[in-house]
Amino acid sequence: MTQIQHFKAADYPRMPWKNGAGSTLEIARDAGAGLDGFGWRLSIADVGADGGFSAFTGYQRIITVLEGEGMQLTVDGEKSRPLRQLDAFAFSGDSEVDCRLLGGAIRDFNLIYSPVRYRARLQWLSLEQPQRFFSSAATLLLFSAAQGLELRRGGASLAEVGRYDCLRIEGEAELAAFELRAEAGGACCLIELLPR
Repeated sequence: MTQIQHFKAADYPRMPWKNGAGSTLEIARDAGAGLDGFGWRLSIADVGADGGFSAFTGYQRIITVLEGEGMQLTVDGEKSRPLRQLDAFAFSGDSEVDCRLLGGAIRDFNLIYSPVRYRARLQWLSLEQPQRFFSSAATLLLFSAAQGLELRRGGASLAEVGRYDCLRIEGEAELAAFELRAEAGGACCLIELLPR
């Protein structure tokens, strides 16, 4: 039996960064409270100035620019490529990370997860035309960067979400086929999480 939770952007709680230099809108997590104890966590951060990232020791991070010109990260002394909109970049939460903005403030989307507890796959899907995907992951997270995203399965509509809303889909860990549509195009992020 598939269970779907709909997280609405208007309801995301604001939480301080671990380093105190800003704040994050928390979308969803599997467990825990505050800034610890979770196996995975999704969030949106507004970054208004160059500076360091908080450390999340023992976690893996995947970050994507949603709005703005982009950023370049220096991870343990190594510069990343310039990160533009919807270009996901992975790094260790143990790393020392500095951010340089490429043209003013940005908004970014973050997956932080424990690689000891989960295997994760993240991909951005273009919605200029309907997209089909197949997954056997026990937990699917679908984050919409589009207006009016519809999730369908077997010809039936399962959910419709707005921009920056998120769906958490818990299934039977059996292969299932889904379809995504958005009349105005755009993109969404599909995350598959498998417990280890």
